[in-house]
Amino acid sequence: MPTLIPSPTRITAAGNKPKLIDEYVGRVNSRQADISVAHMRSPGGWLEPGQTPEFREITVVLRGVLRVEHKGGLLDVRAGQAVITEPGEWIRYSTPEEEGAEYMAICLPAFSPDSVHRDS
Repeated sequence: MPTLIPSPTRITAAGNKPKLIDEYVGRVNSRQADISVAHMRSPGGWLEPGQTPEFREITVVLRGVLRVEHKGGLLDVRAGQAVITEPGEWIRYSTPEEEGAEYMAICLPAFSPDSVHRDS
């Protein structure tokens, strides 16, 4: 039987500026550990700590540019594009342009603070 998700749960974000994270599916909102789906809105100039997550992350950019730094360089992912990061690879997300970015993030298994392994 289908399950209606009536609304997301607002999650606290890491980074140098306030970022909005609304989790629709995941450990907090739907009590699921196998997948998380979140709607993100980050301001221009936002930067989070680097991380080496244990999960695969698929990110679809809806508006603006999301920068993804990795050990081999960086990618600027623009509206209408997506990026996939694999478990165990170091990455750092930021929104370098003034308008910021809006995007959807899907994590397999679900995002958790214990499995993201942020840089100190």
